[in-house]
Amino acid sequence: MSSTAEELFEQHRSLLFTVAYEMLGSVADADDVVQESWLRWADVDHDGVLDPRAYLVRVVTRQSLNRLRTLNRRRESYVGPWLPEPLLTAPDVADDVELAESVSLAMLVVLDTLSPLERVVFVLREVFGFDHAEVAEATGRSVDAVRQLASRARKHVQERRPERRTDADAEQVAASFFAAAAGGDLQDLMDLLAPDVVLLSDGGGKAKAALRPITGADKVARFLIGIRPEDEDFGVEWKPVNGTPSALVHLGGRLDTVATGIIEDGRVVRLYLVRNPDKLAGLRGERTITRV
Repeated sequence: MSSTAEELFEQHRSLLFTVAYEMLGSVADADDVVQESWLRWADVDHDGVLDPRAYLVRVVTRQSLNRLRTLNRRRESYVGPWLPEPLLTAPDVADDVELAESVSLAMLVVLDTLSPLERVVFVLREVFGFDHAEVAEATGRSVDAVRQLASRARKHVQERRPERRTDADAEQVAASFFAAAAGGDLQDLMDLLAPDVVLLSDGGGKAKAALRPITGADKVARFLIGIRPEDEDFGVEWKPVNGTPSALVHLGGRLDTVATGIIEDGRVVRLYLVRNPDKLAGLRGERTITRV
């Protein structure tokens, strides 16, 4: 392979990872898809590729679609709710509001309710701005079929997409919330939760988590107090996770939970807790995500 071909792939690596991650919701699987795409890129006639970016996205799309079907079968036997694998993102991701929203855990949870093909079409069309013909070529479907898939997926997402509003005091509310959780104060916790708050926790059968969503301030507060160990040091580190300021909760010096959510009018309305240790391995360093 020529050095120019290698440079072209490296130039687009972050984009390819972002495409794969948004389609799969898994850091490990996205990395695997990018690696598989690199191997396929190594075997093509690079002089015959007129648009390397489009070609590479097409390769990643087809690899992701195949893997997404496998992942969906795997999730059928998953213990409890499945949440995306979180990743650390650079603070400047928040400057691209659409990208930050598309990669947020809240949005990825919604995307996970789409069929594999709907998800792939939605990501390419709505997040990365490929036209219908380009999406058709990437997915091996007709333009008319892609239009129908895109319309159906867009409607589905709009119906389920949570509002993304950033309160001016969101960070202070979040800090108070975790202080109340650490202290085990039920009333303080309830005061910071919206009455209809929803909590999703993912332990994968390897960490304590609820086997189904929990709704209501009282139930959520009691659950949080119930999973709080009293005999370990409790620490919270604030980091941008999936484009959203989030809490990395450490117990006894080890990363135990990634917590992120949505805060509106000074209260937590939706909370996501990723506790499966297998899904925390990808938080060792920042990942670059981009739409270009």
